[in-house]
Amino acid sequence: MIHAVLIFNTSGIPRLTKFYTPLHQSSQTVVQKIFSLISVRPQGLCNFLDAPELEAFLGPKDGSNERWRVVYRNYATLYFVFVVDGAESELGILDLIQVFVEALDRSFQNVCELDLVFHFDEVHHILAEIIQGGLVLETNVEEINSSVKSALKARKDSFVSSNPLALGGSVGGSRNGGLPTPLNWLTDRLTGVSGR
Repeated sequence: MIHAVLIFNTSGIPRLTKFYTPLHQSSQTVVQKIFSLISVRPQGLCNFLDAPELEAFLGPKDGSNERWRVVYRNYATLYFVFVVDGAESELGILDLIQVFVEALDRSFQNVCELDLVFHFDEVHHILAEIIQGGLVLETNVEEINSSVKSALKARKDSFVSSNPLALGGSVGGSRNGGLPTPLNWLTDRLTGVSGR
């Protein structure tokens, strides 16, 4: 099971934190602990490590000998980190991180840290298309991308239809039977376009 998905920059500032299991301490201390584990690792080492230090934050693993594992990848100035248990394959999680980054790249055309800050709702939506409740739902980047695009279109259509003063008019036909919106009516009057 996936217990947490974290994205933070090389300074340790979190840009995305999603926990699928209850925490025994604050999320900020968990992020700081994971950052302290990862940031000191040399570049040549593998991208996953056992982390018994996380038991204080996430609790012990159900009386078994399994340890929490941290699987991460570093892309430019961002660390993408998954905290998993022994039921998950480390190499499978590395592939899942790659799928997540590719889905973000398709949505933001070369995702950067500012995209994560200013479009956090879309980033959470992309993550929710991939993982729900700590379980992997979808790994096909094309399916994830089409689902995100259709949700974005639905959100824009909903905004336009619920806001008569929205610029751009209505999408897919007017909800008021073809009558102009108040904004269109006003601009037509001011520019003298409408019939007198």
